[in-house]
Amino acid sequence: MLSFYDSSGKPMRMPNVYRGLVTASVVFAAREPVEALLSSRGETGKSVSMTFEQDETVAASDTLPLVVGIGGTIGGVSSTERALRIALDAVEKQGYRTQMFGGADMARLPLYDPKATTRTADERAFVEAVRGASAVIIASPGYHGSISGVVKNALDLLEETARDERPYLADMPVGLIATAYGWQATGSTIAALRSIVHALRGWPTPFAAAINTQVTKFDDEGGANDPAVIEQLCLVGRQVARFAPLSEPAN
Repeated sequence: MLSFYDSSGKPMRMPNVYRGLVTASVVFAAREPVEALLSSRGETGKSVSMTFEQDETVAASDTLPLVVGIGGTIGGVSSTERALRIALDAVEKQGYRTQMFGGADMARLPLYDPKATTRTADERAFVEAVRGASAVIIASPGYHGSISGVVKNALDLLEETARDERPYLADMPVGLIATAYGWQATGSTIAALRSIVHALRGWPTPFAAAINTQVTKFDDEGGANDPAVIEQLCLVGRQVARFAPLSEPAN
């Protein structure tokens, strides 16, 4: 069994993101336990490469847990999508891969028909992405006090997972973001999102980001005019990444 130590010498778990890797190179700090190991083997240096045996060989990028982002509006890149992208970037910095379904992606989804016997390629791609996810972040604009129809339609499509071993968003951490032209709709939109996530058996993460687009303006470079808003969105991403290892994908 391999032991990992942080910079202070405390034992640490192997990060979840290394699951499934065939090989990994681990660079150790100059700690006494490592130096003793190298001395016992007649080796010197502070860097050592180790091989982790696995049942099958897979590409490193394919083994990283997936976080799916759902959000946006019809009619071009919106503040909602920009906010979601910032949160997903924070997730990626924690060692996860992400997949985003923005407004244009959701606009291609037909109105959900529970009696339909076939699904379009876009519908299947959306459902399969959520099936394979360890966590989800949902971002919605506040339209007349609640979430937008295009976001709700996408979430309704998750009924396709009802008979899965892990149905809907069961046991998945779900980060929430609401944008609105004014404060009133942000609160009610987040409340609506939490109710929907509960109905889908998911776990809303403790912090949800409420953004007043009358005050906050996003740019095309992935930033915003208020650093506090960026930090809130990053916190959503970090909390999702922290809880994601508790969830097991359906496929």
